[in-house]
Amino acid sequence: MPAAHPITDLYADHHRWLHAWLRKKLGCTHRAADLAHDTYMRLLNREEMPVLDEPRAFLVTVAQRVLSNHWRHERVERAFLETLAQWPEAVAPSAEEKACLLETLVEIDRLLDGLPAVVKRAFLHAQLDGMSHTEIAATLGISISSVKRYLIKAGTQCYFALALD
Repeated sequence: MPAAHPITDLYADHHRWLHAWLRKKLGCTHRAADLAHDTYMRLLNREEMPVLDEPRAFLVTVAQRVLSNHWRHERVERAFLETLAQWPEAVAPSAEEKACLLETLVEIDRLLDGLPAVVKRAFLHAQLDGMSHTEIAATLGISISSVKRYLIKAGTQCYFALALD
């Protein structure tokens, strides 16, 4: 008989507790169930499971990252929907296009995570708005050399974040 996956015991022993912990954070049992599932899926995708002296502390750490991603996704989605509400109905994207655009925006936000806001804005102006270095500099009130430096910084972060995935 093959050995059980190391997550099996962790799940059996702590799933109910993790779900309750997430429910307190979110105030919603359904979202808590989804994020508990995502937490264990993240663990299943790991190449190795560490030996755990404090399994609940470990689960909290992983779940907090999942929760952070959830809140980031909600923030991006809310901003996206607010922007779409201002678009004329004639140019509004289809449901499929909206889903694709939202997924892309969430991924870009994840890739740029940790960069200063001005670096993100410069990158987004260049990539999404098609603005020139001069236009970005004028919009953000910074020098063209800063724009170039910021674009290199953001591009490098995206490249290495994608390489690690």
